[in-house]
Amino acid sequence: MGDIRRRGVVALGLTGLVAPLMLALTAAPAQAASCSTRTGPYQKQVEKFLGRPVDGRQSAADCKAVKAFQDRHGITPDIGYAGPVTWGVMDLMNKQKAVGKNPNKDGKCPVNKGRIACVNLTLQLSWIQDGKKLVYGPVPVRTGRKGYATRTGLKKIYWRDLHHVSTLYNVPMPYSQFFDGGQAFHSVGLSMWNPPGSHGCVNMTTTEAQKYWSLLRTGDDVFVYGRKPGT
Repeated sequence: MGDIRRRGVVALGLTGLVAPLMLALTAAPAQAASCSTRTGPYQKQVEKFLGRPVDGRQSAADCKAVKAFQDRHGITPDIGYAGPVTWGVMDLMNKQKAVGKNPNKDGKCPVNKGRIACVNLTLQLSWIQDGKKLVYGPVPVRTGRKGYATRTGLKKIYWRDLHHVSTLYNVPMPYSQFFDGGQAFHSVGLSMWNPPGSHGCVNMTTTEAQKYWSLLRTGDDVFVYGRKPGT
């Protein structure tokens, strides 16, 4: 029995060594094919956004550039395909850039409240204003995904917690400033264009969350309006 067991252990050991090797060998072709050769429905728009030659035909260089953009912003699958999700992110970036330094041009965020933090869900932008004066921003934000929409309306910051940890998701929420139930401004270590969005909070970069923390106080108004694309 001892010899049989030893032979069995050796056999298992060899199998354990061979299996990863076989997986590595079989995985190599899949990695080589990870970049899509297909022309996407938004090929020309994506090529123009990335500064590529705009010919509407997928190339290896096009795919590499699109894939790098997808990886930078957490867009999956990251195969360099110019599909609707990738173009949607780029289109949103274009619209955000076009706003410039006049985010409340439409006058939808109240100018009679003094200091107020505004959140435009449609453009995924936030800023702080005092009357008609722009105090800070606009900055890109990441708001609630479908099923977890960031709720609209006029609210107030009612609780601030510098080192908050979510009791629902057990994740850190630094620089949390709560304004509606469990919804808050806070920082995340993700791209602001990472789809599909948050669980309802207004995500910000660490730098911008720190700035909001320094500029806002408990009792300050927050106004959320519009509708996030895809929700």
